Amino acid sequence: MHSTTTPRRTPFYEFHVAAGGRLIDFAGFEMPVRYRGDVREHQCVRTAAGLFDISHMGEFEVSGPDAAPYLDSMVTNDVGALEVGQALYSPACRPDGGIVDDLLVYRLPDRYMLVVNASNIAKDFAWFEEHVPRGVTLLDRSDETALLAVQGPRAAEIVRGHVPDAALDLGYYRFMIGRIFGAEGVISRTGYTGEDGFELYFHPRHAAEVWEGLLAAGAPLGLEPVGLGARDTLRLEMGYMLYGNDITDDTTPLEAGLGWTVKLGKASKFLGQDVLFRQKSEGLARRLVGFSLDGRRVPRHDMAIECGGVGAGRVTSGTYSPSLERPIGMGYVTAAIAKNGTALEILAGGTRLAANVVARPFYTRGTHR
Repeated sequence: MHSTTTPRRTPFYEFHVAAGGRLIDFAGFEMPVRYRGDVREHQCVRTAAGLFDISHMGEFEVSGPDAAPYLDSMVTNDVGALEVGQALYSPACRPDGGIVDDLLVYRLPDRYMLVVNASNIAKDFAWFEEHVPRGVTLLDRSDETALLAVQGPRAAEIVRGHVPDAALDLGYYRFMIGRIFGAEGVISRTGYTGEDGFELYFHPRHAAEVWEGLLAAGAPLGLEPVGLGARDTLRLEMGYMLYGNDITDDTTPLEAGLGWTVKLGKASKFLGQDVLFRQKSEGLARRLVGFSLDGRRVPRHDMAIECGGVGAGRVTSGTYSPSLERPIGMGYVTAAIAKNGTALEILAGGTRLAANVVARPFYTRGTHR
């Protein structure tokens, strides 16, 4: 388990300092928010490639003869349908349908790996441990795992020759075990940006050779380190969830528009299933929507949303989109007005910002496969 009283450092801390990264406390870790500017880093990922340190994420190992049915009881998506070498995205819910976390599940030949949000490592481990049955072993491997992401249309060119050739043929949400600049690890065709790319898991003792190897291979192709600031604008352009903002213990996957991850008909009953079944049958009172605004004023988390002068909800995330050159955001509104084209107003202090509900993702030119 991990203390959150003082910021922890990832294996790449010294590299962030050397690269001029501005470091902040994020989810209990000292992380780079930016290096040379949020917009520059954002556009670098959209046009070439960016290198992200995401070692603050948590990794749990789940093994044993009953690992699959156990995980199926804990998450809404269908773990039992996973093939070896395949990953899936899923919320894990409480009995009331509230989201404990959104995570990735990887099926390895002899075990499963869960990848959880940094801010939820202790909470998630306690939650999964509380429900672990006999026949299942649950281990926290977070401190033994370094994690880098290479994201962008040139990502495959950058890693070519430094990972097995088979890794370049991986489909989206597929992975393999292989060498990464000489370090054995998991090579995953996943990401949080909407662009093609890889997430690379390996032991922290190999931090230097992998970080330096990636930058040396990628520099001629435009690869640069990217911080949390651009990571947030990239994910929001895609309408991806940020736990603690867009989804929480008080929101359900159906309200968040994650119905595609909720397999109500799978073989195993899962926590929150009854509530989600009832929501699907009776309809939702609120929904998470995307909206765009004119001008440059940015909607901020927890600003009030009105429709026709009547309170309708709250903003969960907002930013100025470098790719679309306009402000965008997400928020929960009453289901009756959650239709594309609905006119909204965002209350920014004494100013009312005109907005319109739009489809997600906001950005549709990404290169992810």
